[in-house]
Amino acid sequence: MSSNSTLWYFEDVDLFNLMCPHKIKTISERHSFNYYKKNQFVYFPEEPAKNIYMIAAGRIKIGHYTEEGKEVVKSILSTGEIFGELALAGEEKRADFAQAMDDNTTVCPISIEEMQALMAENKELSFKIYKLIGLRIRKLERRIESLVFKDARTRIIDFLKDAAAWKGKKVGFETMIPTKLTHKDIANLTGTSRQTVTTILNELKEKNLINFDRRKILIRDIDKLC
Repeated sequence: MSSNSTLWYFEDVDLFNLMCPHKIKTISERHSFNYYKKNQFVYFPEEPAKNIYMIAAGRIKIGHYTEEGKEVVKSILSTGEIFGELALAGEEKRADFAQAMDDNTTVCPISIEEMQALMAENKELSFKIYKLIGLRIRKLERRIESLVFKDARTRIIDFLKDAAAWKGKKVGFETMIPTKLTHKDIANLTGTSRQTVTTILNELKEKNLINFDRRKILIRDIDKLC
């Protein structure tokens, strides 16, 4: 089990070596990938939390609906990331929904029992999974604080800084953030409007603090981003 050949390696957002059932001979034969079309749901609120999921391709949106029916987006996850992990921390029913954002989104489900068995055999994996849960809880707490106390411009800049710390790649003084997020996606994640995001990003670009296209955001000098 300790062999590197049994690990599904990712150098994506979470920076963890996560195990995929399809790479483990003892359980690979009884596992299959689940495929979703754009906007199709993986699970809904109040559904039993029986699995955690690894994203093999595409993107997944995690969120919930307010009593007024407004959608609140908590996170947008991509290839190599996991979701539904709160089931490992005692969640019995889903508090959120998980929805595919792209056609041909491919997800690898693994039962809580199987993941617990893998974690028991691999202490490093166990540590990283619980570290991931803690990191996501802290990110959510920071986001709530930001929505309550900060204006739209500050929230968007904080989002860029968080994205740089979470998955940015340093190139000299510059930081490159690979991302497929649209301005609408960023607006959903920062509690702003698409127009506000576009205006602020263009303003930062004009000041030569950032540059961006459909695949990446480049922060010139993160210490000067304000």
